[in-house]
Amino acid sequence: MDRLIDLLPDLWEATAETLYIVSFSLVLGGIAGLLIGLALYATRAGSLFPNRVVFGFLNVLVNFFRPIPFVILLAAVQPLARSVNIRGIGPEFGIFAITIASMFAISRIVEQNLLTVKPGVIEAARAAGASRSRVLFRLVPREALAPLVLGYTFIVVALVDMTAIAGAVAAGGLGEFAIVYGFKQFNPWVTWAAVLIIIVIVQLVQFFGNGLARRILRR
Repeated sequence: MDRLIDLLPDLWEATAETLYIVSFSLVLGGIAGLLIGLALYATRAGSLFPNRVVFGFLNVLVNFFRPIPFVILLAAVQPLARSVNIRGIGPEFGIFAITIASMFAISRIVEQNLLTVKPGVIEAARAAGASRSRVLFRLVPREALAPLVLGYTFIVVALVDMTAIAGAVAAGGLGEFAIVYGFKQFNPWVTWAAVLIIIVIVQLVQFFGNGLARRILRR
């Protein structure tokens, strides 16, 4: 317990690193995943911009990366990170790897949630004179907003998990803190302190996401 008290400044720094990694990964992966998901939805057969070639390519690309276990992806993307002047360790590498992993998971979640929009809503908008681009970028995301919020909430929780795994390769955050000061030094107090903070972060994210989705549904 005394050792944990001594390590409190490092614990708060690791917490801040985790939030930093999650935030940047969510922004980068969230935007990229949203664009890919919109493209998957728009180019599938019978959709707004059907294109078999584009849909087939994106579908295969997402299916290629999505099943790769994150711990293996960490090792696989290290050479790619170094090729763009990012070291194979540290928070920046964590953001790089998590962004790649999350963007493909997010794209599939976006696609699936957009598919819940009833065709009649789209047909009515088109009959009223709305362009296909307007329907795709404004109407469809608005109609699927509540499921999208829940989907992104799930992704944020997954990103927190990924930061903990990334700690195994010295990518910073609470994962690295728990491994270096807890597991390797046989100190369960330190390990459980990191675990409890991760649980608090996840609970807060889930609570906020569920509350926002409920507010959207009541409108």
